Amino acid sequence: MNKILIIQTAFIGDVILATPIIEKLSEFYPEAKIDFLLRKGNEKLLHNHPKVNKVLIWTKGGKKYRSLLQVIATVRSRNYDCVINAQRFMAAGLITALSGAKVKVGFRKNPMSFTFTKKIGHQLIGQHETSRNLALVRELTDDKYTRPKLYPSKEDVKNVKQFQDEPYLCFAPTSVWATKQFPSLKWVELLLSQDDNWVIYLLGGPDDTEECEEIVEMCGREKLINLSGQLSFLESAALMNGATMNYVNDSAPMHMASALNAPTNAVFCSTVPSFGFGPLADQAKVVETKKELECRPCGLHGKKECPLGHFDCAYSIQKEQFDRPQFPE
Repeated sequence: MNKILIIQTAFIGDVILATPIIEKLSEFYPEAKIDFLLRKGNEKLLHNHPKVNKVLIWTKGGKKYRSLLQVIATVRSRNYDCVINAQRFMAAGLITALSGAKVKVGFRKNPMSFTFTKKIGHQLIGQHETSRNLALVRELTDDKYTRPKLYPSKEDVKNVKQFQDEPYLCFAPTSVWATKQFPSLKWVELLLSQDDNWVIYLLGGPDDTEECEEIVEMCGREKLINLSGQLSFLESAALMNGATMNYVNDSAPMHMASALNAPTNAVFCSTVPSFGFGPLADQAKVVETKKELECRPCGLHGKKECPLGHFDCAYSIQKEQFDRPQFPE
């Protein structure tokens, strides 16, 4: 195979968890040109990726379907030998079906799977998302596991050096989904329980800046610095890679830590790791409620608010459940 396209146009974390496909295909087809189709806004995740030939972008904004037609035309014009579709939804299936590729691989649950040359079963419980994705290329490669991986550039690493003069911790306290996010007051409790000598960085996107600043103000502690909105995806990854510990929600920063094999404490509120999206770093810990709650999990993905109004799956988690590393002497 000379030209391969991987499709994953969902969220940031989904793209990261599809990167094992890149690693595996690159290993078995080193001369192949591997392209990756993702949604606009996520392209910087794969910026200067050494194993990706070209990043294609689907703009899922107000002109979503016009952009979809443009994407289909672009994909067809590139004459791929193989398309690997890591999504279970109609639009990605349509791109695959109309790609013109000789080999079209995707999940059986995709509504367009009847057009695929190879259909793979999708097991939600008990299998990590990376393993589900690797199953798509098992017959093209082998059945050995491969980690997700990101590639911060030398410039990314250089740009965060200024923040690495002292030992530090990273906290990513926000999430797109409210019920995946540990409450701000609970983050404050955990932050205040850390040794005062630590430099602590708050990470997030531009939309998270205000909430992170509120956490800084509530803590009132020195050496707590809000970097949300100031770093790119890969700069954030480079900073997390050097942290003594990274504290994250069940969200994109957790998957970034997994892709760098960086130490992680991941807090799960309304969702559960058995869905297949848990942390993968060698030094990783899942933190979740010890209560047996009939309402948890309340869905595969997060929600805008707790359906029952109490959000006990988050508020019942105690700061003592987290690892708190000792500051080096």
